[in-house]
Amino acid sequence: MRVLLSVADRSGLVDLVHALRERGAEILADEPTRAALAEDGLQVTQAPRPLPALHEAGVDLLIANLPALPAGPGVLPVDELAGRIDPERVALIVAAARDLPGVAVVTEPRRYRELLDELARHDTVSSELRVRLAAEALAHVAERTAEAAAVLQRLAGGRFPERLPIVLHRERALAYGQNPHQEAALYRVGERQAGTLVGATLLQGGAPTFNDLLDLDAAWRIARDFGGPTCAIVKQQDPVGLATNETAVVAYRRAVEGDPVGAIGAVLALNRIVDAETAGEVALGSYEALLAPGFAPEARAILAERPQLALLALGEPAGPAAEHPAAELELRRIDGGILVETRDRLEMEHDALRVVTQRRPTLEELTDLLFAWRAVRHARSTAVVLARHAALVGVGAGQASRLAATELALHRAGERADHAALAADAYFPFADAIVLAAERGVTAIIQPGGSVRDEMAVEVADRHHLAMVFTGRRHYRR
Repeated sequence: MRVLLSVADRSGLVDLVHALRERGAEILADEPTRAALAEDGLQVTQAPRPLPALHEAGVDLLIANLPALPAGPGVLPVDELAGRIDPERVALIVAAARDLPGVAVVTEPRRYRELLDELARHDTVSSELRVRLAAEALAHVAERTAEAAAVLQRLAGGRFPERLPIVLHRERALAYGQNPHQEAALYRVGERQAGTLVGATLLQGGAPTFNDLLDLDAAWRIARDFGGPTCAIVKQQDPVGLATNETAVVAYRRAVEGDPVGAIGAVLALNRIVDAETAGEVALGSYEALLAPGFAPEARAILAERPQLALLALGEPAGPAAEHPAAELELRRIDGGILVETRDRLEMEHDALRVVTQRRPTLEELTDLLFAWRAVRHARSTAVVLARHAALVGVGAGQASRLAATELALHRAGERADHAALAADAYFPFADAIVLAAERGVTAIIQPGGSVRDEMAVEVADRHHLAMVFTGRRHYRR
């Protein structure tokens, strides 16, 4: 067997060369790979350059891969970015992938063990494995080329270029999708990173399902949106409980109080390391999963008594991670295409807030209004939330009208609506919901404004002695 080496990622290469030599393989390498092996005390034959067609050169196996490109702008000069795509290596990989009967090609170091096992069993590479490796090789070339295109497009200032290259990596297969008859898998964008949901470590319990991952993603987006210790409880991608406080355990208690029944079977996210006291109270509830940056040893021991509760530790990023060009984009599939938009960031300057009523909100009301405004962004439209003392007391999400959303939020809040602050993700087209909220005890409202009936809304608010604040920005989420 004649093997040609031309790799940028040299992980596991020395062990592979030793194993192939034990099988009597003849090893050739391009100059950079040969020099790297020589530093490790391994001498191999330098491949001729330019290399003729692989099969004509008697090459049976190609081990080759391309370097990953930095995702962040400004890491490399523009002219060097494109130059990192080695045309000779690209040509070798593509040629090997096309010559399935004659040449096997491996681009991923994680496949070395599988390759060696195959050779040990059959003394050759089966056609089935050749096909899988060739498909992976072509995808590898496509990924590296897409990375270069994406970085260059970003440097050129094009967030929405004519072609949007995004390569997805399968992280793992899922048991099923939203329903048991649907197949599903989890893919990641870019490298696996600590501090992300996909990069989280499963400490106990079963792997999260498709629906669990949707809810965990929503819960973590909410929890990390707040600076202080915060607990978010999510079901069907909507918050059923949310609170921030000086301690995580109190934030958890207040979040559960938002909807104790709705919290059953939900998922939780905490933006702080889970301590023993918080773990002790979480263990008394019934949840699918708990996501947090980490867990104190005492907390792990307590939660181990609930083996069915999945624990996921996000961990802390090792350092400032290079941001993938697609990190700021949200994608939504529609029939025949994909909708792409930038993420909905709060980016609210307090100077932009405008009090439009005769009565200004008190400091306590303003605090609850700002909390509610940050929270309502995370509920599905049409959305209305009620907040009191930095905790949700009522949520109306996914409704067809502002009035229906208000009615649902007030119903869930009950008596807790008294002196609560209300936030709406978009303007009130009619004043009926404002009247209803005032009658149930709401004292302050925050909304984007922008309706042709804004004057009527303000007039009704004044009539009921409400304080109303306009933000000038809506937050639809569908």
